[in-house]
Amino acid sequence: MGRRTIAAALTIGLLAGCSGTGEGAGGATGEPWHDEVAAAESAGTVGGGAPCPLPVTFGLADGWAAEPIETPEPTDELGDAVAEALTRRGGSTVRCELDGRAVAPGFLRVWTADDAGVAARQALETFVTAESESSGQQYRETRAGNLDVVEATWLSRRALTDSDVREWALAVTVADRTVLVEASSTSLGEPLDVLPAYRLARDTLVAAP
Repeated sequence: MGRRTIAAALTIGLLAGCSGTGEGAGGATGEPWHDEVAAAESAGTVGGGAPCPLPVTFGLADGWAAEPIETPEPTDELGDAVAEALTRRGGSTVRCELDGRAVAPGFLRVWTADDAGVAARQALETFVTAESESSGQQYRETRAGNLDVVEATWLSRRALTDSDVREWALAVTVADRTVLVEASSTSLGEPLDVLPAYRLARDTLVAAP
């Protein structure tokens, strides 16, 4: 697969209250966590090495495609601003995109915290609140195998449809690296359609060998 550049990212766009702590995963049906939505079947693995070098690995849902995101060196102030807007958010940099549009209207994006040793909760809160048009943030802690995971859910304002759309993300720290996985539907997609792939990623998270 070819590596995504800023131009490609511009084509798809980065899709993108009161804080709280929710239940552990598996016990909250309906809004906002929708734990009744089951994980998708795994058709591959993301992370570790190719196609996306990451300090974790997790399952890739059937019909989804993973590609690393590469940031070219900007050549001027405008290029620097574009690169910043598309690839960095709240102290984290996007590393990999999982495109589900062949089977579901959305994406998973994998980010890593820019600073080593950042706590998962801190990285996730900073990431979520960096989105200006967000509200109703809630957080909870759970486990994936032997890893401690922090999850967030919030409402993101979509200008195209003039509506609030639910999003989800998780953060996990492995050694001194903090990884975030964000689930976003397309502007006209149904948010719940991306949850099975997100749940698969969460439930199969392990530290890369």
